[in-house]
Amino acid sequence: MRLRKKCKKSFPARKRFFARPRGVWIWKISIKLGLWFSLCILLIEIVSMTFLHRNLVHSRVHQEFESLRTTGNTQRDLLEVYSDPHTLNHISLLGAHSDTQVVVTKTNGEIMISSVTINSSIKEILNIPITKLSRSGEILQDDWKKEKYIATVSAFNKDGKVSGYVYMFKNTTDVQKLISQLNKHIFVASLLVLVSIFIFIFFLSKALTKPLITMKEATKKLSKGDFSVTLPKPSNDEIGELSQSIQTLANDLNYLKQERNEFLASISHELRTPLTYINGYADIARRKGLGEQDRDQYLTIIQEEAQRVSRLVKELFDLAKLDQNHFSIKKEKVHLNAFLQSTFERVLPAFKDKGINLVLDCPNNLSLDIDPIRFEQVILNLLDNSLKYSKASTSTYLRAFEENGEIKVVIHDQGVGIPQEDLPHIFDRLYRVDKSRSRSTGGFGLGLAIVKQIIEAHGGEITVESRVGEGTCFTIFLKN
Repeated sequence: MRLRKKCKKSFPARKRFFARPRGVWIWKISIKLGLWFSLCILLIEIVSMTFLHRNLVHSRVHQEFESLRTTGNTQRDLLEVYSDPHTLNHISLLGAHSDTQVVVTKTNGEIMISSVTINSSIKEILNIPITKLSRSGEILQDDWKKEKYIATVSAFNKDGKVSGYVYMFKNTTDVQKLISQLNKHIFVASLLVLVSIFIFIFFLSKALTKPLITMKEATKKLSKGDFSVTLPKPSNDEIGELSQSIQTLANDLNYLKQERNEFLASISHELRTPLTYINGYADIARRKGLGEQDRDQYLTIIQEEAQRVSRLVKELFDLAKLDQNHFSIKKEKVHLNAFLQSTFERVLPAFKDKGINLVLDCPNNLSLDIDPIRFEQVILNLLDNSLKYSKASTSTYLRAFEENGEIKVVIHDQGVGIPQEDLPHIFDRLYRVDKSRSRSTGGFGLGLAIVKQIIEAHGGEITVESRVGEGTCFTIFLKN
């Protein structure tokens, strides 16, 4: 009953580990992913749209200046060829019927023609002193945001001398309308991009969180003790690794649950059987008129069963100490040949009695730091298994040798072998290949579990290979 309570107490802690408030974890992940993606894309869009807007506005304003200067240069070229009143009038009419205005002056500032009424803004520009003027013309007023006009000037020559200037004007309201339209287009484009991004992020966050939601549901099932979890085939990324880890955890917990149930059933069986014999034969032995010979026989059976219970409790106690790291290992330098020879001589009579040939092969120069008492327990346990599951006229080999800086101890028999499906579990507690629990073998399924724990406590490793009908080979690896 105490074992049952102890096993039951171990699972609630696991439940607390997996417990999460309903709908919180994945919801937060979805929001965080969406917000992070939105923030990053929004920052990228702001930077890119700001850069694009600046360049487009600058390019568009530059085109307006170049167009204005080109028009002024065209009028200049015309005046250099024809400077009669008819030509001047023609230039004035063209300016009056376009979005650009023209003013032609002499070098002394006298206005020759004007397609626009001269106001204070135009007069201010005309009064800007001109010192040096290139052939391509110059920009006199470029502040299209604050001033009423943008303006350029080109000089026309007569007889190799500058005889006047062609001023071109454009109302900044027209430029600002162009820029406003451009801003609207950029705003609409930004809005469309932003909506597209939000739609993309929505589906992307759904796609990213879908496996997380599946894993969340799986962990909820695990927290309730339902370990029959099957996750979809993981992708080759971190989420896939997490999915695989949860699947492995579910499989391990499912196996532990089954092992716990089998453990309780096995302990119950192993204790109930000898206790039934003890109680039954104790009742019989107490009967009056029972012969001395029969009483001795029943008392012998009671003693054997009591010893059986004592061995089981001792092995369980050893396992408990191993789990709690209270199992003491006292290493000392041991001459391996002499150590194995002593063990060999102890078990040889039992092998001869069953007609099994036991062979020892160990070099004389091998020595090892081990706990001789615990390691002898390992060798005796493995040899005892070989004895139980081998038939007469077969051989069992106990070998030790050094290879690649390691000392290997091999116990190889020609017994009945172990089925392949049982090999991964033979070191598990209370696991027995013989599910019938035959009393003739006398095992509890704890011996190999203790063997593995002792080997690992020595810093070593034990492996097993077996084929049904051909035999079993245990190999112990120890660092030299």
